[in-house]
Amino acid sequence: METRKPHIRSVGQGPTVVLLHSSGSSGRQWDGLMTALQSRYRLHAVDLHGHGSTPAWADRHHLRLENDLALVQPLLTSDVPVHLVGHSYGGALALKLAALMPERIASVAVYEPVLFRLLLDYQPRNRATTEVLIAAQSIRNWFELGHSARAAQRFVDFWSGDGAWERLPPVPQQLIAARIGSVIGHFNALFSDSLTRDALSRLDLPILCMTGAQTRPAPRRIGELLRYALPRATHEVVANAGHMGPVTHGQAVAWRIGAFLDAQ
Repeated sequence: METRKPHIRSVGQGPTVVLLHSSGSSGRQWDGLMTALQSRYRLHAVDLHGHGSTPAWADRHHLRLENDLALVQPLLTSDVPVHLVGHSYGGALALKLAALMPERIASVAVYEPVLFRLLLDYQPRNRATTEVLIAAQSIRNWFELGHSARAAQRFVDFWSGDGAWERLPPVPQQLIAARIGSVIGHFNALFSDSLTRDALSRLDLPILCMTGAQTRPAPRRIGELLRYALPRATHEVVANAGHMGPVTHGQAVAWRIGAFLDAQ
């Protein structure tokens, strides 16, 4: 397997904070947060495989969460534990890394981590579970037919509501369409991941879990399951926000993440 060097953008001084973005986005989604916190933290925004300036996953084996987590390894070389911040797919990665290497992690702040495995394990016939399975298959079908833009439209409209794709400017549309193959790899990795609710419940570190008040059934249900799996964590709802809250309500989410990190 060829090891590729990830693109990591770093700013600020202070305790280390690693930022993990959502599917279809890049480390640039954290620009506002980095500006707000760079005076007191050393922030690293990682571009995951096939996003931003990091090449796509090219191994013949399907992408797993561990493959994207390997991109974070260069940031874990210090003896001082790091803070993790993640959104959606990046949130799932953050909790997975905390479960694998709890001694290297100081705290975790996540916004709607898409741990689809929890839905499959505990409520496989629930509306929230079937909805995300149908959406993933539809995205995959359009992509395999050679219609990357239609696949990207299905992806964006699923998370942000019908018509969200049409409201995007042409450049973001082109970027997401170009990344949609990697997005499908994220869905596959999440559905097949082995992280369990029991493993999550063993985490003994500060955790903040945020959910948007106007989000879709799947992340809302995952948030409810995380309340059972992580009873000692702080669980909060962000008013008026949907799944893309860190982007659409960036100031409010950045303020809450900053307050959580400061408290540590």
